[in-house]
Amino acid sequence: MTSSFSRGLVRALMLLAVLAAVLLGWRGYQARQAKAPTAAAAAREPVIELAPSDLAQARQVALGTGVPITGTLKAVHSALVKARVPGELQGLTVREGDAVKAGQVIARVEPTEYSERLRQAQQQADAARAQVDIAQRQYDNNAALVNQGFISRTALDNSLASLESARANHRAAQAGVEVVRKSLADTVLRAPIGGQIAQRLAQPGERVAPDARIVEIVDPAQLELEAALSPADSVAVRVGQSARLDIEGVAEPVSARVARINPSAQPGSRSVLVYLSVAPQPGLRQGLFAQGQLATGERQALAVPLNAVRTDKPAPYVQVVAGERIAHRPVGLGVRGSVGGEPWVAVQGLDDGATVLRGSAGVLREGTATRPAAAPAAAASATANAGRP
Repeated sequence: MTSSFSRGLVRALMLLAVLAAVLLGWRGYQARQAKAPTAAAAAREPVIELAPSDLAQARQVALGTGVPITGTLKAVHSALVKARVPGELQGLTVREGDAVKAGQVIARVEPTEYSERLRQAQQQADAARAQVDIAQRQYDNNAALVNQGFISRTALDNSLASLESARANHRAAQAGVEVVRKSLADTVLRAPIGGQIAQRLAQPGERVAPDARIVEIVDPAQLELEAALSPADSVAVRVGQSARLDIEGVAEPVSARVARINPSAQPGSRSVLVYLSVAPQPGLRQGLFAQGQLATGERQALAVPLNAVRTDKPAPYVQVVAGERIAHRPVGLGVRGSVGGEPWVAVQGLDDGATVLRGSAGVLREGTATRPAAAPAAAASATANAGRP
């Protein structure tokens, strides 16, 4: 009986060993099956290649601080040619875009009336001169008679008064001649400055009144920007500070420099006008709109390119490359400035040297795998090797 019990115990133990082996095998199979989708998913996970132009480093830089400026280009030298005397306009041949020189005759007002007035005034002056001669001879004769005792001293005084009156009349007539001569000269309209015709405001044959505008002349060789700044922004502006302007129709930024600052604020708006001289460049014209940044100083700060800061979440953040994966880091923003002409912004919440994505990389999900883009030479070599057996 003891032998039968031993044999049963052995069989039970063997059965338990078989069941344990089956159970362990089943668990191993399940573990392998669970790992297989994970490995397959890892094999299928997209990896984003980032070009060097998509990356930047957070670093300590000297931010060029400044204030935004906008305005319209104006010619430093411009002039309106106006009629000085009324009359019919003649000889106006220049049109918009024509070049003129300083002193060049632009047009004339019909001069016949003024020529006749000058002749009339001159004849009146000649008549007054003849009266002076008569009065002078009368005075000389009376002076001789007084010395001889033939007439009284009172008669001599009367003849002197007549002489002085004749002289005064002659001077008045001569002044009238000069006035009419000036009117005759004013019938000729000349360009006060050299430049180009910007507007033609009258037509030949038109009867113009005094101060009627005929043409506008501008000198495009010297242009300036008139910008209105708020009182707070104007405090940091000084003559000589530089600016970079983006002008409509001009591909490259244009440099400018503060030439003058208006000492008075504008009534109502309290803005301060600042005038910037613009560097000459082909294509610049009066009236073009310009905007840019006026550099007012520098500030040392940890900063990133402005386009690296994302604002599609409630708080601003940047995308950083951490362990070859994308992470989103919230940041606090500080002063803005420029580094090499590119806008940068001071940030808080990043480590110095952190690699951030520029705006050109777009928005990537957190955890996205990344790798640097292959260099052109390396990529070509890899392609060539891939085709070899």
